[in-house]
Amino acid sequence: MTAQAARAAAFRALHDRPRIFAIPNPWDAGSAKMLAALGFEALATTSAGLAFSLGKADGEGVVQRDETLANARAIVDATPLPVSGDLENGFGDAPETCAETIRLAAQAGLVGGSIEDATGRADRPIYPRDQALERVRAAVAAARALPFPFVLVARAENFLHGITDLDDTIRRLQAFAEAGADALFAPGLTTVEQIATVVRAVAPKPVNAIMGRAGGSISLAALEDIGVRRVSVGSALARAAYGAFLRAAREIHDAGTFEFANEAIPFGEINAMFQRPRGDD
Repeated sequence: MTAQAARAAAFRALHDRPRIFAIPNPWDAGSAKMLAALGFEALATTSAGLAFSLGKADGEGVVQRDETLANARAIVDATPLPVSGDLENGFGDAPETCAETIRLAAQAGLVGGSIEDATGRADRPIYPRDQALERVRAAVAAARALPFPFVLVARAENFLHGITDLDDTIRRLQAFAEAGADALFAPGLTTVEQIATVVRAVAPKPVNAIMGRAGGSISLAALEDIGVRRVSVGSALARAAYGAFLRAAREIHDAGTFEFANEAIPFGEINAMFQRPRGDD
């Protein structure tokens, strides 16, 4: 078994077990190594975290597929953990483009990835349901042709774009499930009741929930109680890190003081996380 196949098998096993798991979102190799050192079982990339690290805005189509896959490769190479990719809308409208993106994601070392039904256009933010379904079918076919079990996540993006239509969201997720998606995700849901409704509607397919938004938090235990299988945090960890950076920089600029250093992780502690093990050539 290749290293990638072993990661893929481990990742699939996480989805098959009844217990919930957190799948945090590093934005570079360093943050991936830190998360691995804490004992997480799998990682997922973040399109927004990557965009911010490149000095770009998220959601405007300015981060290219090759940049996304290079970032994914860096995160894959940083740890032995399974990594799933935020593949946005597959980087194109056509089903064939979605399929190509899945194949390229596998070549980058990913063992899972998501395809969303958002167009990236403000005037028509969500693909019509039939077109969205064809795109998922093409992605599923590409995933099934790989020599290892790639976990294909299908995302229904209505709520992220102000379309608070839970019935349409569920119909889309059910169609994606029937098309062969391995896991389902409706980002933007804000209540336990909404998430529980989605979980029941698509059972037994595993559902991903996202936490890390300001002003609201549901614990892993509570999410497990309603049947959620995995929990990601999107750009929240990147935003937390950048928030600490900005507070420190503002202190220097506005107050001319350096008290932020009292809260910074000690140099020795963070440096130790990145040191190569002895005997590692």
